[in-house]
Amino acid sequence: MQAWKTSVLVLLSAILVACASTDESEEGLPTGSRTEQAFYEAAQRQLKSSQWDLAIKNLRALEDNFPFGNYAEQAQLELIYAYYRNYENDAAIASADRFIRLHPQHRNVDYAYYMKGLSSFTEGTGLFERFLPTDMTSRDPGSARESFAYFSQLMARYPDSRYAPDAQKRMIHLRNLLARYEVHVANYYFKRGAYLAAANRGRYVVENFQQTPAVPDALAVMVQGYNLLEMSQLEANALRVLRTNYPQHPAFEDDGSFNYDYYKGAAGRSILHRLTLGLFEKSDPRGFDSRELYNAEYRREDAPLPPELM
Repeated sequence: MQAWKTSVLVLLSAILVACASTDESEEGLPTGSRTEQAFYEAAQRQLKSSQWDLAIKNLRALEDNFPFGNYAEQAQLELIYAYYRNYENDAAIASADRFIRLHPQHRNVDYAYYMKGLSSFTEGTGLFERFLPTDMTSRDPGSARESFAYFSQLMARYPDSRYAPDAQKRMIHLRNLLARYEVHVANYYFKRGAYLAAANRGRYVVENFQQTPAVPDALAVMVQGYNLLEMSQLEANALRVLRTNYPQHPAFEDDGSFNYDYYKGAAGRSILHRLTLGLFEKSDPRGFDSRELYNAEYRREDAPLPPELM
């Protein structure tokens, strides 16, 4: 009986050892080696081979087991990157915030600010958006606003950072995206007959997003909206600015007059469309969208930057 019990214990011990060996193998660590350097070197191999899940596991284990070790701070920075590459944007931002809080004077803290902006910049771009063209100007702009704010922090605190030039370019892109989103919403308001709301969206772009390719359409929105609201003075002012600065806008006729039928909105729909909520008339009037005409002008490398980005 005693020999039988001994055999069972030996068997269980062997199973436990095998399981432990398997765990270590899955982590990419040498058998029996769980030192700080082993964790770090395994994470480095996994980062280079794009094994993000394993890299995250080892970087977290390194920090948990050796919080004051030689590789702790570097592991925290690389954990931000691993989360970002693994499309765990919220975790990347949280890790960056934690690094900034723990090491506000670190020589590489600007990287943490940059990665916060970059993680928000790609937030919402899932599998579908990564492989198929998607108009991001029609999406919720919350992540774009956050990303712009994070990049702004980087530019304000570390204007000479190696990441500042890329952050500045992304801020310009985000600013253009946010301005175009406002025009997209204005087009939606026209469809619903909310002319004052549409005109206000156009005015917001003109007042807050100068030097973006959405400004011509924003002015056209104002002209159209104020015309439908019978606010003749405001309409004339917006029309004068549009004609002076963007005479090639597609809403202008060949003789230079504004085509108020360019976007009829709800006013141009039939009674059948209104009564059936569009069930039998699916075609919508075209919105104000002159990106094809004006975007190239604002993509020039020598185009001036907005004052707040200088």
